[in-house]
Amino acid sequence: MRLTIAFLALGVVYAQAPIKALNPKVQKVVDEVSSDRVAALMQRLEGFGTRNLFSSQTDPKRGIGAAARWIRDEMASYSPRLQVRLDEHDVKKAARVFRDVHLMNVVAVLPGTTQKDRYVLITGHYDSLNIIRKKEGEIEKMDQEGTVAADAPGVSDDGSGTAAVMELARVLSQYEFEKTLVFVAFAGEEYGLVGSNLYAKRSAADKQIIDAVLNNDIIGNDLAGNGRTSNSAVRIFSEDPIDSPSRTLARYVKEIGERYVPSMKVNLVFRADRFARGGDHTPFDRAGFPAVRFTTTAEFYANQHSATDTFANASPKYTASVAKVNAAVAATLALAPPAPDISTKTKSITSGLETTGPNLARGKSGYDALLKWKEQGDVTDLAGFSVVWRDSVSPYWEKEFWVGPGKEFRLADVSIDDIVLGVKAVDKEGNESPVSVYRIVPRLIP
Repeated sequence: MRLTIAFLALGVVYAQAPIKALNPKVQKVVDEVSSDRVAALMQRLEGFGTRNLFSSQTDPKRGIGAAARWIRDEMASYSPRLQVRLDEHDVKKAARVFRDVHLMNVVAVLPGTTQKDRYVLITGHYDSLNIIRKKEGEIEKMDQEGTVAADAPGVSDDGSGTAAVMELARVLSQYEFEKTLVFVAFAGEEYGLVGSNLYAKRSAADKQIIDAVLNNDIIGNDLAGNGRTSNSAVRIFSEDPIDSPSRTLARYVKEIGERYVPSMKVNLVFRADRFARGGDHTPFDRAGFPAVRFTTTAEFYANQHSATDTFANASPKYTASVAKVNAAVAATLALAPPAPDISTKTKSITSGLETTGPNLARGKSGYDALLKWKEQGDVTDLAGFSVVWRDSVSPYWEKEFWVGPGKEFRLADVSIDDIVLGVKAVDKEGNESPVSVYRIVPRLIP
């Protein structure tokens, strides 16, 4: 009853909420992901023998150069609308990069229509690694030259992620989307996230608007080294804090992914990555972009970074299932309106300086929750907005209220200290933006 009273107190008549139905276009995209094509891509990547960052750049059949050119040419064949290029860099010796090396990310861009300056990235890394060790006294160290020369099939890590990126480039490039979709196969992940660091830094310097980075790394096997099998779930890793842009994206992945691919459970893991490990989503998160990692729930550790990470030990059917979750999320995001702008400028009572914070207040009574927001961009098919909230210790949004085209909402007799609030935009086809969260801004004064 309180919600109804607060709703009417605004004195506005709102439209009926859009039904949370499946968008036929998104469902069609999901259904067109082919496990047979994913399998063929994984086998072809294995066929290069090694894709080590320091392997041959010029050999036409073996090594990272041959792999990069094949990925480029393959994606270019999918659609004339895909803008495919090698993103090339000369990287100097530093840290784990033990000598100067030429690096090539493979990038395919599907330009958007009405929101072409907003980007959704689907990524994986195509370089591989087989660590060969040698003894130096009592200590075992990596034999760099032996590692470079060794076969490194890298089918699950991360031929699987690369195959997913390529298959999604094929499927999604047959359609038009409002936002720009970018498909990236990074190089140098195994030597310190080199390619993704370069890409993220340039994106930040260019002030790009990246709505999501969906990074796929080790999505190629459903059998763990301890014999446990899991072919109907995927883990999504996202960096703290609890309502960071990446964590908010993770919740979106779960909601949209399970809606369109109910056979797959999306397990959110509230940490940046596997314990003491990292992936190509990390540089984007650190640059302020929403970024998450997709990884199998059944890792086979003994096969990683070894000669046994082969197609025979992989599951292309599972990889295709994870790719379908990616497809649902990326397509919905690329069709959805931008998340609402919830920021407002206020003057500090102590310094007099103008600061930006969330547009959330206690209302005239001092005991309400008054939310305000603005829409971003000129969205012609906007249906309206939904307000969501949850208990501060709950991992997922618990309640939702349709507001319609209004730009503010009041919850009566609700403490903004005890709950977390957010708002999302919805278009007339039911495509939802991620939630804009009214995050508490840390302050030095008590």
